[in-house]
Amino acid sequence: MTHEVYDVAIAGGGPFGLMLANELGRRGVSTILFDEKSSTAFNPQANATQARTMEHFRRLGFADEIRALGMPEDFPTDIAYFTRYAHHELARFRLPSAKEAREKILTMTGSWSAAELPHRVSQKFVERVLRKHAEALSTVSVNYGWRISQFEDVGGAVTMTASQVGSESTRSVRAKYLIGGDGAKSFVRRTLGIRYQGDGGAVRDFFGGKMFALYLRCPQFYEVVPFAPAWMNVAFNPERRAFMAAVDGKGEFAFHTQLKEGESEDNISDAQALKMFQTVVGYPVEGEILSRGTWTAGFALVAEKFQAGRIFLGGDAVHLFTPAGGLGYNTAVDDAVNLGWKLASVVKGNAPAFLLDTYELERRPAAVRNTGFARAFAESIGNYVPKSDIEADSDLGSDLRREAGAYLEAHGRSEFNIPGVTFGARYNHSPIILAEGERQAPDLPEVYVPNAAPGGRAPHVWLNSQTSLFDRFGFEWTLLRLRPSSSPGTEFVTAARMTGMDLTVVDIEEDQLRAIYREPLVLIRPDQVIAWRGDGDDDAVQIIETVLGHIPAQG
Repeated sequence: MTHEVYDVAIAGGGPFGLMLANELGRRGVSTILFDEKSSTAFNPQANATQARTMEHFRRLGFADEIRALGMPEDFPTDIAYFTRYAHHELARFRLPSAKEAREKILTMTGSWSAAELPHRVSQKFVERVLRKHAEALSTVSVNYGWRISQFEDVGGAVTMTASQVGSESTRSVRAKYLIGGDGAKSFVRRTLGIRYQGDGGAVRDFFGGKMFALYLRCPQFYEVVPFAPAWMNVAFNPERRAFMAAVDGKGEFAFHTQLKEGESEDNISDAQALKMFQTVVGYPVEGEILSRGTWTAGFALVAEKFQAGRIFLGGDAVHLFTPAGGLGYNTAVDDAVNLGWKLASVVKGNAPAFLLDTYELERRPAAVRNTGFARAFAESIGNYVPKSDIEADSDLGSDLRREAGAYLEAHGRSEFNIPGVTFGARYNHSPIILAEGERQAPDLPEVYVPNAAPGGRAPHVWLNSQTSLFDRFGFEWTLLRLRPSSSPGTEFVTAARMTGMDLTVVDIEEDQLRAIYREPLVLIRPDQVIAWRGDGDDDAVQIIETVLGHIPAQG
């Protein structure tokens, strides 16, 4: 049998698979991607791109392209809470528009010192950009309308059959590695017999049970709602709770409400579905349903393993979130970035296969961490129950609305002002990190203290009004020299050349950076995580061999 031969095959063309294809293609790794859908997502799906994900998009050169998508650049990205959208506004957590984000980022320090701020844009738009850039890479083949229907790890490679959806056409593929990024019902994961672990379906007043989703068009919404527009609109009343993201800022929305006992999607007509939406708006608006479906809130699940031999898993195939805080899609992007540089290093012969073992060692704890944060956010909003008189036109009603507003404003801040979640994940216990053993600050969602200890994201500063520190980093490894005259790190350059490590040397003599990084030499990975820091290069060979997985870090 004749096989098409590639370095890497990817099952799944969502954010994880497409991001991984970009990471591999940029490094010249031959990659083929299959997805059984006819194209990228039609439904909005995820709606929040975190700052760390935007930094990865900046590294790949298309952050500005992403930020131009979705809502108009001056559209407020607030999170607003209402009894019903046209009745009473209870609370509002204000966030910058896309235009304001581009301006504010240059002046922000401390917890939100970053190359990019978050962007509120539906996943459907992001996937189109990721696909476009993946397809532009000469070593990447993107194939929608195809699914991997059979695979086998044969020791030195993985063989597989891809079947065209709706026909009997098949293709035989042989790859060094297979990556399963094929979603929550992953064929790859289930075939391997790998199970999810964790919370499989919490029941709450809201955000815990079967959710009914509508993607709809309703320009009239902005005519009948007397309040300022918001990106996220949350309805809090005893009859029907909901959350709804603005998709284009002009009249398209992603509306989600929890089905009550006795309600079933199969028995809900489009007219009844629209009535649900009208009930939450509090006005008989006209609307057009573009698509509808159900999903289950209450999951906080992580796969027991991320790897079996030459087969790896990522994205929803290994972690399922209740989408509080918008962490699922962003965690998937971090998975792809982590796995991408490691796969390329091994495929090119610059690192041993052990380097790939560190993918699970680093990313599984991060998934457990992030699903835990998302579960806490969901419990905070889902277990807070509206009181029966909250909509009453009375002093009692006013008091209850003020009480709920205070709670919801605090909740909004805790769910959406999360620099600790965004920047604080650490790989201290990874065998390819030369950790220092010093005690780290508590891992809190709302707190991030820039920290240059090995194992975490490199702290960010702006070098001038146009240049981020991250813009100076190499696409692969970076040796940051903060006192090049007295600590040149010459042996690192020699050791990198010997191992085939692509190392960019960056010299910056600036007091602010020296104060943050504390050591004159800092070795930074392709994913912008600090692998080592110090003041000399006597052990350069051992350090390089450690961070590439040739020898494990001690302690």
